[in-house]
Amino acid sequence: MPITNGPLLNSVAAPQQQTLASNYIDFTSGAGNDWAQQYLPELMEKEAEVFGNRTISGFLAQVGAEEAMTSDQVVWSEQSRLHLSYIGTIDADGDVNGTFTVVSDIDGNIAGDGFAVASHGIRTNDVVLIAQAGTVERALIVETPESAVVSFEPYGSAASALADGTATLLVVGSEYGKGQKYTDNTGTFEADKRTALTPTFKSYSNKPIIMKDYYEISGSDASQIGWVEVSGEEGQNGYFWYLKAEGDTRARFTDYLEMSMLEAERTVAASLIGFGDNGQIRGAADAGTNAGTEGLFAAITSRGNVTSGVTGVNAATDLAEFDAILAEFDRQGAIEENMMFVNRATSLAIDDMLASMNSYGAGGTSYGVFDNSEDMALNLGFSGFRRGSYDFYKSDMKYLNDASTRGGINDRAGSAAIRGMIIPAGVSSVYDQALGKNMKRPFLHVRYRASQTDNRKMKTWVTGSVGATTSALDAMQVHYLSERCLVTQGANNFMLMQ
Repeated sequence: MPITNGPLLNSVAAPQQQTLASNYIDFTSGAGNDWAQQYLPELMEKEAEVFGNRTISGFLAQVGAEEAMTSDQVVWSEQSRLHLSYIGTIDADGDVNGTFTVVSDIDGNIAGDGFAVASHGIRTNDVVLIAQAGTVERALIVETPESAVVSFEPYGSAASALADGTATLLVVGSEYGKGQKYTDNTGTFEADKRTALTPTFKSYSNKPIIMKDYYEISGSDASQIGWVEVSGEEGQNGYFWYLKAEGDTRARFTDYLEMSMLEAERTVAASLIGFGDNGQIRGAADAGTNAGTEGLFAAITSRGNVTSGVTGVNAATDLAEFDAILAEFDRQGAIEENMMFVNRATSLAIDDMLASMNSYGAGGTSYGVFDNSEDMALNLGFSGFRRGSYDFYKSDMKYLNDASTRGGINDRAGSAAIRGMIIPAGVSSVYDQALGKNMKRPFLHVRYRASQTDNRKMKTWVTGSVGATTSALDAMQVHYLSERCLVTQGANNFMLMQ
């Protein structure tokens, strides 16, 4: 009888072991599972790292330090300026020769900002300089009643050349007549008595925030083996896909620790954010009292300096704007060495600014100025330079460039984007309230909560029935927790580039 071939059997055999369409037996025909699908897919066993190193942590490790704390708050004090200089208003008709009404100190601090205008340090017989537009006058303070108003008489003429309006006053010394006694605040003369100047300081505080995250995988999936080799920023390599996911969760949480110290902000009274004793968000009546922490950007914005210069318009303009930054550092008594962490556009603008100062740049590329030679690749980048009496060390900051971090936010923010920051290198001397003495500390350092029994710098623990038998949960949970805050000392020495 004849043999009828089934639909899944080809009767034409190949003379050799060859994988041909004519001798293929298809056991999974239909729905696209035919000859074209018989081979296994070509599997790339190495995961492609298309975004490079995705972590941004490491910035604080370069510029700061970490110290333990045991309280809910860290308090530190910063010294005030040494010399007496004030901003105020002149009333040329208010006295024989004029009065100066103190409005703020030279930094613009007014009543309520840690400076009481009535408690200024100007005293009778002080020699002062008073400046207005086009005029600088030397005068002697002749009366200092217990208020913000002081009376002066000029040295150079019988009448003051100053007009009504805003002025700046600087105490440069004092002058007494022969046998003259000290003068008190009422204008009467008394022996051996003059208001003593007491050094003042500004006190700042910050509070830690608690950050949490966790990774979970079920007990069944924990035994599953993947066939794609993976790698991560934490150095993990292998084929267990859940190790890759846990490593990514850990790396992301580590980045959160750093991003929070950069971006965090304290709540204000009008904010509806607040946490009660049970950890729940509170209502409007109690909100805005104990949430948030002061991050680096917020600290520089409120207590430091902000510039919109060096944007790459042209080299000459950028240089003039950079010199304006140096002038502000001079006003603030900044230290000599500074580190610049900038995005790519600002980094290139600074490179172009510095390259323009090469006198041979107009006719072509010169050798030697950029430490180049004919036998090496051209190097037009600058990692460090000196301008005036300041040294700057420039570094690109991945956080400000990456589209998945601040780089993406900056692309949308326009003029509100953060392009970089200038941070002083070295340490500052501050009074530590807990230790009761002056301490040398980096301008930036992280405080984390810790005790003799528990360290909350970076806690990790495993729960569940997989990996650790702590409960009946058929899963493995890896938990992460940290409680920390950033201390930004001497923010007046910092510069934020927007």
